[in-house]
Amino acid sequence: MDYETARRLLIDHTNVNAADTFLGRLRQGQPPLPGQVTAILLALKVVFDALQDQTMIDRQLATALFLVSSEARQLFNGGLAKSLECPPLLNEDLGRITTAVKSIFSGTWQA
Repeated sequence: MDYETARRLLIDHTNVNAADTFLGRLRQGQPPLPGQVTAILLALKVVFDALQDQTMIDRQLATALFLVSSEARQLFNGGLAKSLECPPLLNEDLGRITTAVKSIFSGTWQA
């Protein structure tokens, strides 16, 4: 995956109005589709690597990064965590997403 593909994937999956996006599904109280979390984590790593030497992040990407970590957690805490359909590792996956976003903003990868 290249940087532009990763950037677009993150922006697209933070659209809460689309039924099949990561945040769209969480907003509906549904778990992510298989592979969505993996794709987001991979995209975050690609973005981290691409932005290592950069001092600025474009606003659209920054918004997507904020939403994929903060909004996803709020939606999860707001109802999906109580659902019978909630995948058992989704809480940990959201933690990994938040850690990756923090890594992008700090410039140091946190495992």
